[in-house]
Amino acid sequence: MFVVNYRKLFFAFSTLLIVGSFLAIFIYGLNFGIDFKGGSILEVSYQENRLNAEEIKTELNKLNLGSYILTPFGEKNFILRTREITPAEKATVLSVFSKNDSIKITEERFNSVGPVVGSELKNKAFLAIILVAICIVLFITFAFRKVSYPVSSWKYGLATIIALAHDIIIPTGIFVVWAHFRGGEIDLLFVTALLAILGYSVHDTIVVFDRVRENLRLSHDSRSKESFMETVGTSVTQTFGRSINTSLTIFLALVALYFLGGEATRNFAFVLLVGVIAGTYSSIFIASTLLVTLEKMQKKS
Repeated sequence: MFVVNYRKLFFAFSTLLIVGSFLAIFIYGLNFGIDFKGGSILEVSYQENRLNAEEIKTELNKLNLGSYILTPFGEKNFILRTREITPAEKATVLSVFSKNDSIKITEERFNSVGPVVGSELKNKAFLAIILVAICIVLFITFAFRKVSYPVSSWKYGLATIIALAHDIIIPTGIFVVWAHFRGGEIDLLFVTALLAILGYSVHDTIVVFDRVRENLRLSHDSRSKESFMETVGTSVTQTFGRSINTSLTIFLALVALYFLGGEATRNFAFVLLVGVIAGTYSSIFIASTLLVTLEKMQKKS
């Protein structure tokens, strides 16, 4: 009952995090990568010792590339993200990395995405997130269609969509701050991480809701006078250990991926880590307690 009794405190904490996330997005902005705004990405590797990054940046600044990001990758690689460059500009950039062919380098990859394609990918990414959220709400409404008392089945879907918005906004805000100070871009891997967070969060939420549904059925069959608030509190208590243990297992796996994985998956693992924490929190402290709040609002009306 602790979770239900202090629900306003948890609501206030989540509201603070959401407002902070929106402020971070407003102040720092969404740093979209070339997947969404177009541009080129070039990766080179050195056969021997890698050059100093500051030395390369000094030469790149002379090439009129505009805004670019130079990232050391592994022990001997560099990744350059910049605007869309021509074959001639690419050859000039490679000469900077190789010091006019005096140092041996290997071009590992070169990808170029036009601005039209990037804009289309951005729209599809937003559409994918919205469609997934809508499908989840429709599924939950259908799954709990026989639970109409004391809270209508569609309100289970409403509580879920609020929790899912919570689980998307907070990781995005934290990643924006992370990307500003540590370097990072919003790319297709970031969208993949958000979709994975949605799937994980709704899975955890359904477990709690299903326990609420089962306890409501048991209370009805035994003609118990237990209130809806007490039923929800009992259900959260019964699933609390399972939720924490499941989340801890995933959390440890993501920590290993973050520290032992490559640079390419580090930001992906970071977003998932934040998302798992936010999803676990919302399933226990937000989604279930929202049912109690909706039930009390229903009584007043």
